[in-house]
Amino acid sequence: MLKIYDDSSKTLHEICDNVSLPLSKEDEVVLLKMLDYLKKSQDEEYAEKHHMRSGVGLAAPQIGIKKRMFVIYYQDENNEIIQYALVNPKIIANSTKLCALEGGEGCLSVNEDKKGFVYRYYKITMKAFDLLKNKEITFTATGYKAIVLQHELDHLNGILYYDRINKNNPFERKNNSELI
Repeated sequence: MLKIYDDSSKTLHEICDNVSLPLSKEDEVVLLKMLDYLKKSQDEEYAEKHHMRSGVGLAAPQIGIKKRMFVIYYQDENNEIIQYALVNPKIIANSTKLCALEGGEGCLSVNEDKKGFVYRYYKITMKAFDLLKNKEITFTATGYKAIVLQHELDHLNGILYYDRINKNNPFERKNNSELI
């Protein structure tokens, strides 16, 4: 079982280091354990038994590792499995249109929910090495998928979702934005 560090941990507020490619066996194992953790966290019975919160993404700094890698795992509205084990991810293009989750974001490392809109790019193109495909990939994501990817990428830069909430007006509606 992985230990999830909370937002009081120094690791969650630091910029992570790039990962050397080809991946070491140790980094491969860590990524696969992170992916397994997410899958188990979404199994209600297992999660309850092991006192786990359900998550759709997990970044290396959340388990105390200061490396630029994260995993994503969830089922989309079409019951398609969305999963990545990304290393050294970068956004190489983005829309000007913004979006935010209507109910706000959450995080396995934030034990007390912070309310407010977290605006992110509606559409991004990301480049990264994906362990699951064992190659460098470039792909485009929109809406919820783009939000999840940007949330995890923020972890690699020492940014938590609530750092992006407007402190003076947490539910401010921005022009050129959509609530999802």
